[in-house]
Amino acid sequence: METLDVSDAVRGQLIDLGFDVINFAPLKFEKGFLVEGDIYLTPSDLASMGKARKLPNLEQYSTNLLVSSNGSRTITIYAPVGGKTGYSAGMIAGLDLAISRYNAENLTISFQRVTSSSSADILMTRLSKGDERRGILGSSGFPTASGDPYGEIKMSGILESSYNLSTAGIATIIAHEIGHCVGFRHTDYYNRAISCGGGVSNEGDGGIGANLIPGTPATATLAAKSYMLACTDGGDRPFNNDDKTALSYLY
Repeated sequence: METLDVSDAVRGQLIDLGFDVINFAPLKFEKGFLVEGDIYLTPSDLASMGKARKLPNLEQYSTNLLVSSNGSRTITIYAPVGGKTGYSAGMIAGLDLAISRYNAENLTISFQRVTSSSSADILMTRLSKGDERRGILGSSGFPTASGDPYGEIKMSGILESSYNLSTAGIATIIAHEIGHCVGFRHTDYYNRAISCGGGVSNEGDGGIGANLIPGTPATATLAAKSYMLACTDGGDRPFNNDDKTALSYLY
């Protein structure tokens, strides 16, 4: 039987990059690894990242790489509808709500759902049934060095049937993964226990940066319900004022 555990060599790389591999064990996923619950990294990603550095314990964070907008850019997203590998009407409604939340902020980037995968900047594709069964809700990555958003979001197709999530709850998870695609780290990056429970767990900068976004508060709280908290309770988390400040500052 194939193990889902990663090799000691990969674990060593992740530790050197500052990722917590004790409280949130990395998993083999697709052609790479799933780290910190929803961050997808390939072997080439690991090879290109720099060593971790110590960072202050503050709230809103971005990666070193962001999406280039040149003042105005529309990012297109495609999601298949129906069938064994497509999404239900409820999932598509969640995607549309996530998009509308971003567009309501009048940023220099906006989002649009398209009906053809060939023209899409981001593909929202369904997780395998095995990944859905082991409790993965979604995954994505960070912007490219050329200034493009990460090109794929993997989402569970059983958020309604198995988790009974509402459209707003689904929108929150999709918006979270979109946030990673355009350069947001977890709000509680420095202590995932805030939203995930358990012992104190610092993700580290992972060699990709965890840069404080000016104007955001000194501490993250579960009560503030940032959509970029590391773990979800399945509920609705529209952008709070600090999320809006961070979005406006970056874009």
